[in-house]
Amino acid sequence: MSKKEKFALYLTPEKKALLERRFREEGSRSLTGFIERAIDFYLDSLSAGDAGLFLPASIKSCLDGRLDQLEDRLAQYQDESQRDVLLEPLREKPYLLYFEDVTEDPSHWRNRAAASFYGKDSVRLR
Repeated sequence: MSKKEKFALYLTPEKKALLERRFREEGSRSLTGFIERAIDFYLDSLSAGDAGLFLPASIKSCLDGRLDQLEDRLAQYQDESQRDVLLEPLREKPYLLYFEDVTEDPSHWRNRAAASFYGKDSVRLR
């Protein structure tokens, strides 16, 4: 373990109170260790170059390309040359956006609703 250097840290009373509260909540053994981990986290986030490493999974799924499959679907829906849209099943179901998918049955109400909304004759999964 390397030798530590002492230096003054000036905080507003509000920031100091918040720091002490979070320190107690986390259950750290030392305030110095808690502050070092906070600084390490911040410095790592600056160095990472990929903010996704520090985001909740639901937001990360929007950023890391999992929504590409929905963009592909939208392109098919918007392609005026396709009257009967045949879709691949979703590989990943984005947590924030996904409820239910269309089915293999073009007469299913979700399929009919999608077809009507996009002006298609039919929509179904492969």
